[in-house]
Amino acid sequence: MIKRYSRKQLIDIWSEENKYQIWLNVEVAAAEAMEKLGQIPSGVASLVKKKAKIDVKRIHKLESKVKHDVIAFLTSVTEKAGIKARYLHQGMTSSDVLDTSLNIQLVQSGKIILKDIDQILKILRKQAKKYKFTPCIGRSHGIHAEPITFGLKLASFYEEFKRNRKRLVYAIDEISTCAISGAVGTYANINPNVEKYVAKKLNLKVEPISTQVIPRDRHAFYFSVLGIIAGSIERVAIEIRHLQRTEVYELQEYFSKNQKGSSAMPHKKNPILSENLTGLARMVRSAVNPALENIALWHERDISHSSVERNICPDANITIDFALIRLSNILDNMVVYPKKMLKNLNITKGLIFSQEVMLELTKSGLSREKSYKLVQSYAKKCFEKNLNLFDAVSADKFVKKMISPKKLKSIFTYSKHFKNVNLIFRRVFK
Repeated sequence: MIKRYSRKQLIDIWSEENKYQIWLNVEVAAAEAMEKLGQIPSGVASLVKKKAKIDVKRIHKLESKVKHDVIAFLTSVTEKAGIKARYLHQGMTSSDVLDTSLNIQLVQSGKIILKDIDQILKILRKQAKKYKFTPCIGRSHGIHAEPITFGLKLASFYEEFKRNRKRLVYAIDEISTCAISGAVGTYANINPNVEKYVAKKLNLKVEPISTQVIPRDRHAFYFSVLGIIAGSIERVAIEIRHLQRTEVYELQEYFSKNQKGSSAMPHKKNPILSENLTGLARMVRSAVNPALENIALWHERDISHSSVERNICPDANITIDFALIRLSNILDNMVVYPKKMLKNLNITKGLIFSQEVMLELTKSGLSREKSYKLVQSYAKKCFEKNLNLFDAVSADKFVKKMISPKKLKSIFTYSKHFKNVNLIFRRVFK
């Protein structure tokens, strides 16, 4: 992943140094277990832990010769720790180290992403309550529908990210497994208690049954959850982009004092951060399909998944972390224009109350079909001639006969649209 869209915390997790250190932790934990079982001499684990130092350049140099990353790693450790390091990896296969370590990296990433979501939830809660009763127009198909509040928009995002958090917690649990089961997963040359010890030591669960690899449906689920989170990020970003359009302009991203919007047009203030999030969301979602395709491997193992994971694991995790932090900053610093929201709410001169006029006519005895046709005819006329719907229907003798002036006037108010806002907020923020 390029540095422009990366944070140090996630870069460190997916660094070569951290990867090899986790490999070493797995090997040392396995050696400790083997010592307790009397399978290797005592003192091997402590010696390796004390003397072995991760030397990425040396490992890469060795790998260029032996063409095998785990063998290069073990050779490097032996060079540092001495001949006793030969007892490492007894009865293990490369995937025992690779898969267990990869899952640890995914867990490390997932926990930071959880914190990112918690930050977004905190900001959305604050902003939703601030704009709880700020009137704005609800839109369907991009067209004015009926009144809502800006707080309800934000509460909807909050509830969605609550679900995302729940999914991610489950995905982290799903990926928190350890496999130290040897070639093709039969424990032929390693005691299953080694796996049990390593799992407990590294805060993982024993994989109930592995082949020569940990089953990739676990990873596919994790990346699918990241893809859903990316979709939620884009949903918020697109809303911000639409609401910042010049003809709408109900809110905007924070624009700093010295910021420039265009190299050619000094007046421009563009929603570049939200646009950027749309792009980053696409990148995260692009990792989902390869992760799903990784589920089907040949027999007990092939490595067609390996090259995929070397790409998507760091990229998707680093990108989603960056995108979540960027989104939280946008939401925390956005500039909201309640007066413009109210102005836009009134732009159709009462057409947004058409449903209530229709419903009131049906209550007065007119069929739904006739009520709809009558109100629709007035709505079309008002829209074409820029007339006020209240004036048009209140002048109609038939409508006046069906609906009293007092009742008709009460229809053209916003308050009834917000009568259940408190109920919705209690559901969301309970």
